[in-house]
Amino acid sequence: MTQDVKESFGSPGGSLAAKVRTLAPSMTRSMQRVAEAVADDPAGCAALTVTGLAELTGTSEATVVRTARLLGYPGYRDLRLALAGLAAQQQSGRAPAITTDIAVDDPIADVVAKLAYEEQQTLADTAAGLDTVQLDAAVTALTGARRTDVYGIGASGLVAQDLTQKLLRIGLIAHAHSDPHLAVTNAVQLRSGDVAIAITHSGSTGDVIEPLRAAFERGATTVAITGRPDSAVTQYADLVLTTSTSRETELRPAAMSSRTSQLLVVDCLFVGVAQRTYETAAPALAASYEALAHRHRSASR
Repeated sequence: MTQDVKESFGSPGGSLAAKVRTLAPSMTRSMQRVAEAVADDPAGCAALTVTGLAELTGTSEATVVRTARLLGYPGYRDLRLALAGLAAQQQSGRAPAITTDIAVDDPIADVVAKLAYEEQQTLADTAAGLDTVQLDAAVTALTGARRTDVYGIGASGLVAQDLTQKLLRIGLIAHAHSDPHLAVTNAVQLRSGDVAIAITHSGSTGDVIEPLRAAFERGATTVAITGRPDSAVTQYADLVLTTSTSRETELRPAAMSSRTSQLLVVDCLFVGVAQRTYETAAPALAASYEALAHRHRSASR
């Protein structure tokens, strides 16, 4: 990883912003107010004592401390130092943040600009918050798997199909399941040495949790790709890969905007597996290109 990439995705400020965006939806309302204040004005909050931030957000000192700990800091003092660092970064010449709220009457050019900014931020947040130890373990499991089943419903189902298609192209056995009955039917056939992956932004989709639980109980290695690291799906996941998402809006619900970060995680998994299996993956990928090439050529006249 280059220094520029480390500074973009691995900085304390970047990690803090990612944590706030990822965890805020699962917080209590009072903790959300603290988290939103921290994300919206890191410089202003860095100048406040714990009492001052509690008064600003209409909460209590205990709530501020609990929020700091949920974000991964031992106490408010550590959070305050991180905020000061983030504020310094923002004052060093970075372009100011723009609002990504899309109005019904926005010109299409504004829609393009807002969506591009929003998705760029979502990808940066996901990269900053992704646990690479868990990711590496998931790649190892996929590389040696006899078979991989992937579960997803709706927009997450499209991501499940994307992952299985990639794995199939390099010669691995993988199946995507969006039908809950078929998902469970297949899950109960899994065993140790197999992998089951559940993709759900909310982490509470029953049609995804049920097959993952079945796979977990039968000894398969289970992976959850979710935007809620403390959600129900993680109870049956050996490995958890956390995604980020932009703020939910009327025109773009979280279930849709989450797809961008899910696809990043899927690509990371695929590239990791392709690296580990390069000697067999490269010929398999070349063979699939060759087999399909005639379908992408113009018909001769």
